[in-house]
Amino acid sequence: MTGAGGTSETYDLAIDPTRSTLDTAVRVAKLAEAARFDALFTADLLRFDAQGAIGSQEPLVFVSALSQVTSRIGLIATVSSTFHHPFNLARLFGTLDHVSNGRAAWNLVTSSIGEENFGAGELPSPEERYARAAETLEVVNALWDSWEPGALTADADGRAVLHRDRVHPIHHSGRFFTVTGPLNIPPLPQRRPVQIQAGQSEAGIALGARYAEIVFTSLPTLDHALDFTRKIRDQAQSLGRADGLPLIFSSFHATYGATEEEAKRLVREKRESIDFERGRAQLADMLGGGVELSELPLDAPLPESLLPEVASVNRRRGRVDIFTGYARQGYTLRELIIAAQDTGHWAAAGTPEQLADAVEERFRAGVLDVISLGGLADPRQHDFVVNGLLHELRKRKIVAADYTGTTLRENLGLELPARATAPVRV
Repeated sequence: MTGAGGTSETYDLAIDPTRSTLDTAVRVAKLAEAARFDALFTADLLRFDAQGAIGSQEPLVFVSALSQVTSRIGLIATVSSTFHHPFNLARLFGTLDHVSNGRAAWNLVTSSIGEENFGAGELPSPEERYARAAETLEVVNALWDSWEPGALTADADGRAVLHRDRVHPIHHSGRFFTVTGPLNIPPLPQRRPVQIQAGQSEAGIALGARYAEIVFTSLPTLDHALDFTRKIRDQAQSLGRADGLPLIFSSFHATYGATEEEAKRLVREKRESIDFERGRAQLADMLGGGVELSELPLDAPLPESLLPEVASVNRRRGRVDIFTGYARQGYTLRELIIAAQDTGHWAAAGTPEQLADAVEERFRAGVLDVISLGGLADPRQHDFVVNGLLHELRKRKIVAADYTGTTLRENLGLELPARATAPVRV
């Protein structure tokens, strides 16, 4: 959160893989920092047909490189708990926090793709993946907290002095992991990197309510945002967490126009360029991957018999819930394919002032704390974002004009969580 009661903004580093190099990302990172974005956001891409831009295939390596050409902007790496061990995760993100001087954040996902590259068998059920994620977080937090304050000091000559009695094993033995600890790197600048969690299924809400400081989620309408925010914050409060946690993080697919008419024209042109045959496959993915749409007429609703039960789907239950909801409202196949172009995320079109109105509506409703924007690499889009939308949001006191601290945690207004006790045994 930027400023008192304000909204934080991140830049989504989704760069064209056919044209991009790390040099492009460095240029964009510097532009984002100059515009006082709070963080850069990178996705985790785990299979051949989602290989990512050159230099960005592995998020932690990628943002580590960007940490050396920036000094204030936060660095969010998306990494799966399903395919990584908590001791390695604690070391990797801890090291990122050190090399960036306190700007690291972990966007935890449980993954909906990639299992074919991490051993035999199908992707574990969502319940299994979230149980593993919960134990992973317990172990990682205990490792980050295994060094007490004052465990590492400096003597009169400036040499490091380790006080071994202030560094403790964690002795974790659980369902998925056995980890003795302690962590083998010194205390982190933020003590713990900022913890973000992506997911909006029932299991995802339960995990985010218990652990996440920020939840990244797909909330295409205000009604979706109100419903999700109520559910997750009610659960968080029942667990004794502070009011306002976790923060709500939405991506914003904005179509900018100098005039309302231009924005409408751009939306119309995007829709006219849709390949509806490929769109059938994209929509099938939004419905869990097991729906056959190839022979259905474009201008008729989907038969109820084709719509999956959300609880029976093994991947992207949040997306399935959104798109089966649209189908049950009577959307035609054509309308569903158009909606699927934004993959369930929040989309709006208009002038910068009109887009600021859309952001302000959610902010005033209490369902938006962090927003993801893109477009800085293109000069015209950069002007719309920085001199248009962000300028307007700052004028309305929704986004702060400058950084308020040296760490990402400070700039987001997040206090340090209580130190971990012994990890939960699962």
